[in-house]
Amino acid sequence: MISFNYETDFKLENESQISSWISDTIKKEAFKEGDINYIFCDDAYLHKLNMDFLQHDTLTDIISFDYCVGKELHGDIYISTERVTENAKEFEVDVSEELARVMIHGILHYCGYKDKTALELKTMRAKENEHLSAR
Repeated sequence: MISFNYETDFKLENESQISSWISDTIKKEAFKEGDINYIFCDDAYLHKLNMDFLQHDTLTDIISFDYCVGKELHGDIYISTERVTENAKEFEVDVSEELARVMIHGILHYCGYKDKTALELKTMRAKENEHLSAR
């Protein structure tokens, strides 16, 4: 089950459509949907998580905690809507497009995709684009 939680005034306009798209992505990647929680927050909230759990003193757009069991996806995906908005401006894309990319990025990590090396990042971007086009 996919759930959406809010720590700010931000709210998704089309939760059911987004949930269906994420579910379809999980199936296409040959995984099973478990409990996946999206938590939308601000920079300060996510920065505190980054410091407390990862010891990183930086702002980020997403932090995901992976509780997957085999091929069944479970986890908490925290997204800073402030970072997403800033990144959308920087990359000159619509905020909704950048938000969708970040949301599916977390799912792809749960499916085993990485983004630490240039080759991994290239594969991750290709997968993001593939699933974004299916929205």
